[in-house]
Amino acid sequence: MRAEARARAVDKIASLAGTPTDLVTFWRSCTEVIATVVPHYWAPCYFTVDPASLLITSHFHEGLDELPAEVFAQEYYGEDVHKLGDVVRSEAGLSTIHEASGGDPSGSPRWRFNMSMGGDQELIARLRTRQGEAWGALGLYREPGAPMFGDDDKQFVRAIGPHLAEGARRAITLGEATDPEVPDAPGLVVIDGSWRVRSTTPGAERWLARLPAGDPDTGRLPSSVLAVAAQALQDGRRTTVAFARVLATDGTWILLHGAPLDGEDRQRVAVIIEPAHPARIYPLLMSAYGLTARERDVVKLVLTGASTAEIATALVVSPLTVQNHMKNVFEKTGVHSRRDLVGKIFFAHYEPRVRDNERRALRGEPSRGGPVVGDAAAAGR
Repeated sequence: MRAEARARAVDKIASLAGTPTDLVTFWRSCTEVIATVVPHYWAPCYFTVDPASLLITSHFHEGLDELPAEVFAQEYYGEDVHKLGDVVRSEAGLSTIHEASGGDPSGSPRWRFNMSMGGDQELIARLRTRQGEAWGALGLYREPGAPMFGDDDKQFVRAIGPHLAEGARRAITLGEATDPEVPDAPGLVVIDGSWRVRSTTPGAERWLARLPAGDPDTGRLPSSVLAVAAQALQDGRRTTVAFARVLATDGTWILLHGAPLDGEDRQRVAVIIEPAHPARIYPLLMSAYGLTARERDVVKLVLTGASTAEIATALVVSPLTVQNHMKNVFEKTGVHSRRDLVGKIFFAHYEPRVRDNERRALRGEPSRGGPVVGDAAAAGR
């Protein structure tokens, strides 16, 4: 029976991930499902990360409106076991603090913070899509004296990880479409069963004009949008999401996601249109620190935890060349180590995003992804 309950829970979360909604609503809906099969203390802690840098962009923990600043200071500057970023970058993508500490977490500042909040055990799981992009992490906790997280618990969390990642990605993209912050924000088109456009978000027309086989003057939708909409409308189970990667008329790649909408009119579908590579970290590094294209490439790999040898292999250069680039990066950013570099970028450009998302969650506004851009980013120099 427990195996059947876990299978139903996985299917339910897959269904939730395919329904367009805001991020906090998605997390809350998933919390109800997770609680039915994995007993845990208080509530799950959900994080989103920027896939381009793996730095945290938001967190949501019911009843904890603001994560203490010392948590981020310890994550990015301190020595500790079981850091969230380490789990996200790891091969396994899932671990517990007791395993990471050899069974005795008492020396861990992270564990001591958890204990101060009433928790003892901690399980962290990476949220990565089937395409290999990490979009966040899930933290589950148990109080002192509770049974250890077992293999069944871990197997279930692994099974829902890709669905949680897809749901988080869709929720963030939807939020950026409905409340755009940057010029290349995603667009959203709502289409009914008669292939009529019911509504669009600001900027959607610009995206539609870049897709082939469409005619903005007559209102004819691009064939790729119609194909994704049709696929989404046919998927009554909502366990998968319609998806297409389309070459735009300007030679860039555009992603389309389609999902049916809830409501009295079941014959409606939301099609989200977004750039294939919305990595804001590159222009940020150029504008804020004046890094060259190759220096930006090196920093991006440093942020994801790559070693000098791994960076050299990825960029097809020598380790010495990588070290020379790093020396230049340190000079331009005013730091002396990789850890300081990661910490500076997080606190200058990502911590403001986390705090903005905390406030937005309290106001019922959609969450945003990626680093803060514009004036707030420049202020962190």
